[in-house]
Amino acid sequence: MRRGKYAVRFTNLALLSQVAPRRPGWRRHVAAGLFLAMLLIMMIGFARPATGVKVPRDRATIMVAVDVSLSMMAKDVAPNRFEAAKDAAKKFIRDLPGRFNVGVVSFAGNANLVAAPSADRQAAIASIDQLVLAKRTAIGEAVFTSLQAVRSFDAQASQDPPPAHVVLLSDGDNTTGRSVSEAIDAGRAAHIPVSTIAFGTPYGTVDIEGETTSVSVNKETLRTLAEGSGGKAYEAADGGQLSEVYSSIGSSLGFKIEHRDIAARFTGIALLFALAAGGASLAWFSRLP
Repeated sequence: MRRGKYAVRFTNLALLSQVAPRRPGWRRHVAAGLFLAMLLIMMIGFARPATGVKVPRDRATIMVAVDVSLSMMAKDVAPNRFEAAKDAAKKFIRDLPGRFNVGVVSFAGNANLVAAPSADRQAAIASIDQLVLAKRTAIGEAVFTSLQAVRSFDAQASQDPPPAHVVLLSDGDNTTGRSVSEAIDAGRAAHIPVSTIAFGTPYGTVDIEGETTSVSVNKETLRTLAEGSGGKAYEAADGGQLSEVYSSIGSSLGFKIEHRDIAARFTGIALLFALAAGGASLAWFSRLP
C-alpha cells in the first residue's frame, strides 16, 4: 500500500498542544470592541448633542396680583379668604430668592400697582398689609397692570424687558374691565406667563348690604387664563394649601432652561475608549489595533 505524501511532524499530540501558539480567545474581541465603541461615541459627538440646563434668571421679576373684591370676605377659609391670602402672599414674597424683583398689584373694580417691582421685600409686604376690599373683580385689568409694571421696571425694560411671571390669586370671575381673552393675548405677546390660583371652596358666602350671597370659586376662568398665557393653574381650598401652592410656584420660577452643547463630553469619553483599546492591544498582542 502506498504511503501518504504527508506525515505528522509531531507524533506526540500532548507535546504539540504545548508548543503550538495559543489562540487569543475572548481577548481578541476586547480591543476591537473598545475601538468600535470609540467610533460610535465620536459619531454622536459630531452630531452636536445638547441638554437642558437650569440657569438662574437675571433681572427676574415676579408680579403678585391679589384679588381684593368683596367676595374675599368669605369665611369658608379661616379666618377668611382675604386674611389667609395676604398671609400666604407675604410668606411667598419673603421666601423668594434674593435675586428676584417682586411687585404687587391689587384688583377689584380696577387694578392698582401698590408696590413697583424691586428687591425691597419689606416694601412689597407692607403694601399687602395695606390692602382694602372693594366691589367687583377686574382680572383682565390686573394682568394688564402687571405687564405694564414689568415694561417700566428699569431704563432698558421697554427694549429688553426682564424675564417675568405674573402670579394671580382670585376667587371669582372677571366682572369688569378688559376681558380675560384680551389679557391672554397681551401676556402671550409680552412672553410673560400668568399662573393663577383659584382660592376658596364652593361653599363660600358673604353678607353684602344685608343680603347673603354665594361666592363659589370660578375655576374655569382662571384655568383658561393660565393655560392660554403659558402659565399654570393651581387650586387652594385653605390657607395651608395656598402656602404649598406659592412654595411650588416659587421653586419653579427661579430658573430657566437653556440648551447647551455637550459634544465635548462625548469627545472626552471617546478618547478614554481609544486609550483603553490601544492599551489592551499593546498589553495582549504587542501591537496597536
